[in-house]
Amino acid sequence: MSAPPAIPTASSSSGAATRIILVHGTGHGGWCWYRVATLLRAAGHRVSALDLAASGADARRLRDVPTFEDYTRPLLDALAALPDGERAVIVGHSFGGMSVALAAETFPEKVAAAVFVTAFLPDCANPRSHVIEKLAVADWMDSVMDAEHEPPSVFLGLEFIREKLYQLSPPEDYTLARSLARVSSYYVADMRAQPPFSEARYGKVRKVYVVCGQDLAMLEPFQRELIAGCGGVVEVREIPAADHMAMFSKPAELAAHLADVANTYA
Repeated sequence: MSAPPAIPTASSSSGAATRIILVHGTGHGGWCWYRVATLLRAAGHRVSALDLAASGADARRLRDVPTFEDYTRPLLDALAALPDGERAVIVGHSFGGMSVALAAETFPEKVAAAVFVTAFLPDCANPRSHVIEKLAVADWMDSVMDAEHEPPSVFLGLEFIREKLYQLSPPEDYTLARSLARVSSYYVADMRAQPPFSEARYGKVRKVYVVCGQDLAMLEPFQRELIAGCGGVVEVREIPAADHMAMFSKPAELAAHLADVANTYA
């Protein structure tokens, strides 16, 4: 077994480490980044792992979060609170890529780089919902969808996440997900009603994509299709042995990539 990669220590031309903001995917919370956040902080990086609205430890229920902007508000507030002149590397996993895109559209001047980890990566030509609607999942297994809920809800089933998302991740992290997973929404109708992300704002933000080769939910060809369809991707990195939950299956490799991105694009 090879040794895990070394995590690059924090460096910045300004003398202060660039802040890294970690954004979770559907049904998860900031808790899912605990391994990666620990490694990054040990290497001197400033890290925030947010709970989006009605996610993780956030007290709101899904019905209190009717729009995608409401859902993403904790990330938008975190960027708005950055001191003048400070920028962050924002990292979105899975559906978290959509929140990262909205944040880049809203505060492009505060984003040093947007990183998409086996994540939805919208373009500037199609409705914002396009990349979600084009993902073909053959079998949602025991997941539960409720189109009548406001907003339409989804609960990722425990068998689905074990077999499609966590199949290479440590069993204790799957156990953690069983305890902490929450009902969420993909906000498809809400995003469909919004204009595409703009070339002048989101389109100008530097984007890095991390391909996870063993993802059984967002297959590698789909990830590469997203990359090909979106302008502004300055770098593609790969973790060939990572499942969908790269932060659990390959935390040291993912942390090393994120630290290097922060040092490179600060």
